[in-house]
Amino acid sequence: MKKIYKLYKPAILPVAVLILVTSCNLFNLDETPKSFISPDSYYKTPQQIETILSGTMIRCFSEWSGYAYNPGFHRNSDQDNGGDLVITMNYGSDIWSIHWANIKDLNFAIRAIRNGSLTGTSKADEDLLMGQLKFLRAWNYFQLVRHWGGVPLLTDETEDYFVALPSRASVAEVYDLIVKDFTEAVEKLPSDWGTLVGRPTKDVAKGLLAKAYLTMATAPLNDASCYPKAAAMAKEVMAGGKYQLVYDIKDVFSMATKYGPEMMWSFNANQNHPSTDPRIWSAIDGWGDYSCDRFWVDSVYPEQPRKYAYLEIYGKDGIRFDEAGTDAGIKKYLYDTQENFDRGFTTINIPIIRYADVLLIFAEAENMSKGGPDREAVDAINQVIDRANGHQPNPNYPLLTTNMTREQFDKAVINERSYELCFEYDRWCDMLRKRIIPEVTRYYYLVNFTEADYLFPIPEVEMRLNPNMTQNPGY
Repeated sequence: MKKIYKLYKPAILPVAVLILVTSCNLFNLDETPKSFISPDSYYKTPQQIETILSGTMIRCFSEWSGYAYNPGFHRNSDQDNGGDLVITMNYGSDIWSIHWANIKDLNFAIRAIRNGSLTGTSKADEDLLMGQLKFLRAWNYFQLVRHWGGVPLLTDETEDYFVALPSRASVAEVYDLIVKDFTEAVEKLPSDWGTLVGRPTKDVAKGLLAKAYLTMATAPLNDASCYPKAAAMAKEVMAGGKYQLVYDIKDVFSMATKYGPEMMWSFNANQNHPSTDPRIWSAIDGWGDYSCDRFWVDSVYPEQPRKYAYLEIYGKDGIRFDEAGTDAGIKKYLYDTQENFDRGFTTINIPIIRYADVLLIFAEAENMSKGGPDREAVDAINQVIDRANGHQPNPNYPLLTTNMTREQFDKAVINERSYELCFEYDRWCDMLRKRIIPEVTRYYYLVNFTEADYLFPIPEVEMRLNPNMTQNPGY
């Protein structure tokens, strides 16, 4: 049976409103504001738009909050320790709130440029700003639609959405906006930002557009016409030559490679804006807020150099995690110095998209659109597998071939995505779009599974405040 929770309307709210109204009448306060700066009238300079670009990402990735510290967001994937498919009300509500706050700010900035409110800027400068704003809006909506399904569509053209509370758009309508915004970003973003590292480029927009197309080709839309679109967009990134795999698997997440050549776009940390204490990633020598499911480590993840580069199998004293009485940690985010680890400080980035992901997107989409794996699809995924094996033959995890059926190759790609992209906020989304939760979940957690688990619940506060909002099935 699905989890059932009651919604309560706290009685204190009307009392609080009554107190405020009574106080205003008692003291006869003048309620006419002397001045008011609306969002539409605030954005006048490129510098003010820049505050939105940085501010939205800071919301997403701040020390002890957002994606920098959210072990519960994808806890129910098969690779995370502690997931049991008990998805409670308000699950992921903090991430929901972050993305809506971002969309609101991005819309005001987009509207300011559209209305010609900026002063002292060229058309080229405005295009650069607009490209970044549309890119970020597309990404924020992409995160929402994958986890919550159809959501209200609030854009720069939506009037008075603080007053006229919106209803939900369909999943297809949300993706229409995502594709439109990413496409405009591709047109307006530069190929390179020079010394301004960490900003999205034209190829990053192409990569995420490819990922959006791939998601549209799978559940819930199942629009197979999007497979060739995903393959074509990913192939443009591959052909561009700007990004490439880091050769040595041990260097993929090193501090020296946090801005390339494989990392395309990440949640960025620096000395002034550090990530959360790195000890959350270590289950052996740290706190283990994030750790691996033990069965997944020992019985699913293949034996290869990548396993020991990405997962904390051994502690600093050489003792294996199970011998130490713990679970395996996430070594991907433990490549900072020992000194920084000891003082609880790190500037490690968490990738949002990297080149390995693009190769796997292409392999999956090419196989599905061609009815089976061709040489290009096989070569793309084998680049990732070969590196995972330390560029050595591995009979336990061999390279793929064109002799595989479409179904065999597709399953191999999804498994490879699990191993390569583990703990990058990606596996759960693959489980959703491929509808494989029952297939990969530990058997004793399946008692908690229903089809409703393919969407998170709309947060309670949203349901209370917006009478036009409908809840996802099963909650």
